[in-house]
Amino acid sequence: MLIQAYYPRLGGAERQLASLAPLLKERNIEICILTRRYDATLPAFEIIGETPVYRLPVPGPKPLAALSFSFSALPMLRRFNPHVIHAHELLSPATTAVMAKRIFGTPIVAKVLRGGELGDLAKLKNRAFGARRIASLKRGIDSFIVISSEIDRELSEIGVPPERRIFIPNGVDLNRFAPLPAERKAALRQSLRLPDGLIVAFTGRLDPEKRVHHLIEMWRSVLERRPDATLLILGAGTEEQNLKQKAGANVRFEGNVKDVAPYLCASDIFVLPSATEGLSNSLLEAMASGLPSIATSVGGATDIIEDGANGILIQPDDAQELRAALFSLLSDADARARLGAKGRETIAQKYSLTAVADKLSALYRRLASQSNMEAA
Repeated sequence: MLIQAYYPRLGGAERQLASLAPLLKERNIEICILTRRYDATLPAFEIIGETPVYRLPVPGPKPLAALSFSFSALPMLRRFNPHVIHAHELLSPATTAVMAKRIFGTPIVAKVLRGGELGDLAKLKNRAFGARRIASLKRGIDSFIVISSEIDRELSEIGVPPERRIFIPNGVDLNRFAPLPAERKAALRQSLRLPDGLIVAFTGRLDPEKRVHHLIEMWRSVLERRPDATLLILGAGTEEQNLKQKAGANVRFEGNVKDVAPYLCASDIFVLPSATEGLSNSLLEAMASGLPSIATSVGGATDIIEDGANGILIQPDDAQELRAALFSLLSDADARARLGAKGRETIAQKYSLTAVADKLSALYRRLASQSNMEAA
């Protein structure tokens, strides 16, 4: 596994990989992770949840860091001699994987983490030699894992054939993220020291594209109608201090928590106001927890949510629409229950973590088998 960052960094890609690692091990898929040593205090090697994690040096500005990561990874890949290399993102992880394939012949899986204006392909197109890098990825990658219709369209537009675009969405652990009966929910709130009243939750990075400032700015108007409501924000990022300065009453910042499941299970509504997304793990987890969810119509949210049936879709950067959706759910307990139940049903049917592990295992084995046949 090649990934830009890994634990203790807590982004969606990192959490998804950490959740999948033990399930892949159960299916006799042994993995090791090569990632960046973005913090000098982190060890160069450690075992996290039975998975070996190697952190490679990335000194200097971005171009030098990317080259350093690639040239540090190649000798390790030669030593490990894996059956398959799985690159998470089309930037330096995928570039490194293509270099390894040219040298060692190892088949490659590449997961596209995000589409849209801030997506993998958009970033490549805006970088030096972007067109050449995209052409190289098209030639070298055996299977592109797509997690949303948006990403599938983008790959189709650059000429990746359908047989190399494999839909394997992010998955969620349906046992950890599950609705609770009222009594257990009340007890959980007490243990987490959360207040009574309705709780609106956001989980994710506190970076500009998440648009958490929209929630902060409108929260005073929410309190005029529901003075007992609380906005619960889980996560950290570049906007954290700015958001804290703007926040008024009944806004709680919990920072990065190791396990978001209890907080989601203790909440009443989930909101994801992002300007861009891939397939949000936070949204999947919230819906699996039975929370009625409001999300912007970007990325994978449009694949998951049927507006008004199992959640609410709003336009990005539309503060009035966000406010109306929040007021609607805060004032209608029946709607909260109906959308929450339907949302949980959707996730159970299409986005279970076990199904994702099964699909990945089958893909790895197919590519490894084809590689062996070609070598023979």
